[in-house]
Amino acid sequence: MSARLKLTVAYDGTPFAGWQSQKHANTVQDQLEKAIARMAGKHLRVHGAGRTDAGVHALGQCAHVDFLDQKRSAQDWQRALNALLPATIRIMRARYVSPDFHARFSAKEKIYRYRIWAAPVLRPFEVSRCWHIAAPLDFEKIVRTSKLFVGKHDFAGFAANRGKPETDTVRSIQEVRAKKSGSLITIQFRGDGFLYKMVRLMTGAIVDCALGKAFDEQITDRLSFPHSAAAARTVAPAGGLILVRVFY
Repeated sequence: MSARLKLTVAYDGTPFAGWQSQKHANTVQDQLEKAIARMAGKHLRVHGAGRTDAGVHALGQCAHVDFLDQKRSAQDWQRALNALLPATIRIMRARYVSPDFHARFSAKEKIYRYRIWAAPVLRPFEVSRCWHIAAPLDFEKIVRTSKLFVGKHDFAGFAANRGKPETDTVRSIQEVRAKKSGSLITIQFRGDGFLYKMVRLMTGAIVDCALGKAFDEQITDRLSFPHSAAAARTVAPAGGLILVRVFY
């Protein structure tokens, strides 16, 4: 009987070329598979809940890996992998799950959080963890504009091309919450799925409105006519984005 191990993974995405394994690149998946191979004595494929881009962070990325047997406890795997992985990647939880579970296809919802530092000077330890915007931001506009994305929409106007066209660009956003604490503004998105660079493009549009560079109507137009010719679009930097949690 094979055994399927579910991993909850946190990582600082700054030094990595994203989650997904790539030739001649340092990715989170590559690091996990190398560490598992050292323990298992052979290469085993790790399946993730989704592909985070280069520089994007995670608090609760989920993954699974299959073993031919269950010689080690889940806690032993957690301890061993954390001893082998770079300090920028940590297994927060590990447990054996049903073979019916799939890190990607069983996912029901995800939460992403975007962090913005709105002040003339960025604190050094926020480098690569926030989008630094020195100009004044209208927080009330951020709150109002964020709510435009709630609901079921075709988000083709808020997606980037990953190399092949998406067959389904309709997604449901259950909640968007904006909070402010001093210079830190966070925008949290909860939805049933997200397209390539979708959160970063939504955040870019929200910030453009808060800076007075765009209007709410431009967002509603992009949602109503998602396949029309796209104007110039602001993509929020990768370093401000965090995958917070995956729900199953």
